[in-house]
Amino acid sequence: MLVDTHIHLDAAEFDADRPQVMDAARAGGVGAFVVPAVDAASFARVAALAAMNTDVHHALGIHPMYVMTACGEDLDLLDEKLAHGGALAVGEIGLDYFVPELDPVIQERFFVAQLRLARRHGLPVILHVRRAIDSILKHLRRIEVCGGVAHAFNGSRQQAEAFMALGFKLGFGGAMSFEGSSRIRSLAAELPLEAIVLETDAPDIPPAWAQRGRNEPANLARFAAILADLRGISLEQVAAATSENAFAVFPRLGASPRR
Repeated sequence: MLVDTHIHLDAAEFDADRPQVMDAARAGGVGAFVVPAVDAASFARVAALAAMNTDVHHALGIHPMYVMTACGEDLDLLDEKLAHGGALAVGEIGLDYFVPELDPVIQERFFVAQLRLARRHGLPVILHVRRAIDSILKHLRRIEVCGGVAHAFNGSRQQAEAFMALGFKLGFGGAMSFEGSSRIRSLAAELPLEAIVLETDAPDIPPAWAQRGRNEPANLARFAAILADLRGISLEQVAAATSENAFAVFPRLGASPRR
C-alpha cells in the first residue's frame, strides 16, 4: 500500500473528475490520502471529503500563503474544530519566504499560534517550509509538538537531520522526477528510509512527465518507483517502509483500511 501524505483533493482543479482521479490512484496502490486545509474556508471541504471516503484523512490549518487574509477568528475556529477530534494533524502551516508580498511577521504570528494549538491538542503538524527551514526549526525548538512532516523538503542534510531529531518525517514527491534536481535526488537516496514519506501535493508540483499539466495522486506509484531506483531497493520495500512511516507520524491513519 502507498500513502499520499500531502494532496489537495479539495482543489478546484479536481472538481470535474475527482472520483475518477481518486479511483485511478487507488488502482495504482494508493490506500490512504492525507488532505490538508489551507484556510478557514477549506475546513469544511476537507472534512467532508474525509467523511465521504474511508481512505481520506484531513488536516486543518492556515497556510502561510493565506495568512494575509486570515484573522483571529479563524484561529478560534481552528481551535474549535481540532477539539472535535476528527483532524489527523494541524496543517498545512508554516512559513514561506519565497513570495515577497507575504509579511514575515504576520506569517510567524499565525505559525506560532498554530504550533501552540497543535501542542494543546496533541497533534502532529504538516509544514510548508519554502525558503524558511531555519526559522521553522527555531520555532519548533521553542514550541515542542509531537512531530509531523516537512512537506516538499528541499533543504540540506544538516537541516534534514534537525527535523529528524525533532520527530519529523520528510516529504518527497514530484521533484525527484527531475534529473536536474540533484540535491533532492541525493537526499532521497541517502537519508535513512525511516525518515521518508511520499506525497504528490497534487494538483501542484507536477512531475517531469507532466510539467504543463495537473499533478495527480496516481503519480504516487511512479514517485515510489523513482525512490526505489534511487536507493537501489525494491518497490515493495519502498511502499512498505514509507507507508509505515506515514502511520507512525500520523497515528490517526490507523483507522484507514490497508489495501
